[in-house]
Amino acid sequence: MNITDQLRIPDNYQEAFAKNIVIVSLAIIIIFINGMLVVSFFCNSVFHSESRYILYINLVINDILMICISVTLYVLTYAWPYINVSVCCTLLAIASTTYMNTPLNLAGMAVERYIAICKPLHHKQICTVKSTYMLICLLWGTGAIPAMIDIIIITAMQPSTFFYSLTFCQPIIVYNTAYHAQKTIVTQAIYMSVVWITLIYTYFKVLFIAKVASSSHHQNSAKKARNTILLHGCQLLLCMMSYVTPVLDMLLIPFFPTHRTKITFFNYLLTNILPRFLSPLIYGIRDQKFVRHIKGYFSCNMVLVKVRLSHMW
Repeated sequence: MNITDQLRIPDNYQEAFAKNIVIVSLAIIIIFINGMLVVSFFCNSVFHSESRYILYINLVINDILMICISVTLYVLTYAWPYINVSVCCTLLAIASTTYMNTPLNLAGMAVERYIAICKPLHHKQICTVKSTYMLICLLWGTGAIPAMIDIIIITAMQPSTFFYSLTFCQPIIVYNTAYHAQKTIVTQAIYMSVVWITLIYTYFKVLFIAKVASSSHHQNSAKKARNTILLHGCQLLLCMMSYVTPVLDMLLIPFFPTHRTKITFFNYLLTNILPRFLSPLIYGIRDQKFVRHIKGYFSCNMVLVKVRLSHMW
């Protein structure tokens, strides 16, 4: 049995339908919650001048895009498994970029909190709106590098006719050369090392400030920033669980071969869907400013809708 056959999911109709309903339903819920945050951000100018909210909304938009592409690829494995290689490479490039953007953005947000707490006098000069958008462009460009390398390698290794053929759209099938495997190991090791070093450094620096802060206000701000960076670390741990998914598959599937599809389904939920729930939790619920404007904006719009409907009737 070749690798394509192994990755094909031989579920019966009821099981396949149930899994897709669960995945699509969770994706819709996440997109709806994150969509509320995006609408609140763009409709309230009070957020537009603060770098922390600009970086956060970039993370939210990135998560929405990642969920859309990830769920599309998942559904395609059932509904339309073989697609054009060029289309597949485009989807995989977007998925890879958004996946790499998440830890990079978390590191950027941690640095912003570090500057706000440890260098408060320089925060407004360093974390300007312009510099924040420049950082976002840098994050997206850096996140796209692994995907571009994948495409460059496959372009050099495959004939041009390959891009007009059909393929089962999974990275392990499309990017199946030894160069791709080496690239994946190197890039993930470099990216994650930089992100973890950044998170650990900023956490302990903010922790130190929280302990030595003289004023209660600054101490509370430092403690809140420390807790936020700690939550970033927890979210990053969940994102990194996708690295151990193949190991979990190799360990569990031989013992439970009849439940192979259930194991892969659970791993997908754990490594792709669950981490996306944490972004609204970290800022959307913990941040009172966001909660207040979300309630205000959507409650006002609900009132307007009710008034319009009453006039229509």
